[in-house]
Amino acid sequence: MTNEAIIAIGIFLITYAFIISEKIHRTIVAMIGGILMVAFGMVDQETALHHIDFNTIGLLTGMMIIVSITAETGLFKYIAIWSAKKVKGRPLAILIVLSLITAVGSAFLDNVTTVLLMVPVTFSITRQLNISPIPFLITEILMSNIGGTATMIGDPPNIMIGSAVKELSFMDFITNLAPVVLVIIIVIMAIMAFYYRKNIHTTEEARNRMMNLNEKDEITDKPLMIKSIIVLLLTIIGFFLHQIAGIESATVALAGAFLLLLLAGEHHLENALSKVEWTTIFFFIGLFVLVSGLVETGVIKQLAANAIDLTGGNVTASAFLVLWLSAIASAFVDNIPFVATMIPLIQQMGEMGINDLNPLWWSLALGACLGGNGTLIGASANVIVAGLAGKEGYKISFIKFMAVGLPIMLITVAISMGYIYLRYL
Repeated sequence: MTNEAIIAIGIFLITYAFIISEKIHRTIVAMIGGILMVAFGMVDQETALHHIDFNTIGLLTGMMIIVSITAETGLFKYIAIWSAKKVKGRPLAILIVLSLITAVGSAFLDNVTTVLLMVPVTFSITRQLNISPIPFLITEILMSNIGGTATMIGDPPNIMIGSAVKELSFMDFITNLAPVVLVIIIVIMAIMAFYYRKNIHTTEEARNRMMNLNEKDEITDKPLMIKSIIVLLLTIIGFFLHQIAGIESATVALAGAFLLLLLAGEHHLENALSKVEWTTIFFFIGLFVLVSGLVETGVIKQLAANAIDLTGGNVTASAFLVLWLSAIASAFVDNIPFVATMIPLIQQMGEMGINDLNPLWWSLALGACLGGNGTLIGASANVIVAGLAGKEGYKISFIKFMAVGLPIMLITVAISMGYIYLRYL
């Protein structure tokens, strides 16, 4: 191992220790960690900029603008009250309904967009019922990452695998991943409902208050709401078609955001931009640069290569190793650079004599997507929800999330392991 690799690992581990300790805000820590990678020459500034996934940054910014303008119309409060009344204001039933909406939304939008839409709805309901939103938010984070695993457009690792492996179609992802995701959703939903059953009790008075509300009273600006819904639908259609059109999802989201600003009028511009979660955006930038130091000094490649040497080319051992390695790695580092490193290595294994690479591709997709539930910084959606919760005065700490997320991640990966073995091996 080179001196550069040792220094890069040192900077990475120290940065992570500070993020976990939460003594200093994670955005400041991640940015300083990224700056140190550049300052110590682990990666030059130009290369570091190339490692920042501007598609993720643009997607986040565009969707935050659309959501902030839509929220002004009262649409989310309308949805919140309508859905809560449908289940008679029972908190546990609301938890299940919101989580299932999040899982389905994450499969057909992407998980970041879905949580940006769901979080305002969740806050509206929990305020009315006078209960903590934390159990709802944590369950929605878990469900967004699980739901996003089911399709090619649900999670960035799947988008990357789909574009790298030309023979895998949109339908291949659904037929191979959706069955196991469906099983996982049922199992995890039952666990979460049982785990939080005692934490989310409300009073009869609060339930009656919720049932007596008229959701139509929440709509404050009907013309703007209609414009917002039209733009939101166009943006969602854009996400479905973006690969066919050869346009990145960030372009779709930003196009939607600025079309809505054009229709809404420029007096919404300042307010919409002030609602963008800049602390989250900069946290991602810092994290991308931090991981770029590990990529450029060959640490990630070395880890993956050593792991593959262990299996000696056995398909079953290789598939299980890819599954668990990608799950554990994705819990602690961003899954995008990890998947980018694993794709050529799996292709290389095909050239070295493994004829059927499908079990390895599905292992990589399941591991990288489900691994995001392991820690608070394992996936983009986790960071977004924690940032929005913090803004509302509710802190989701690294340790508090990990206490729930890590066991859930291990259960989902174990289910995936059984599925891969039975279906492909």
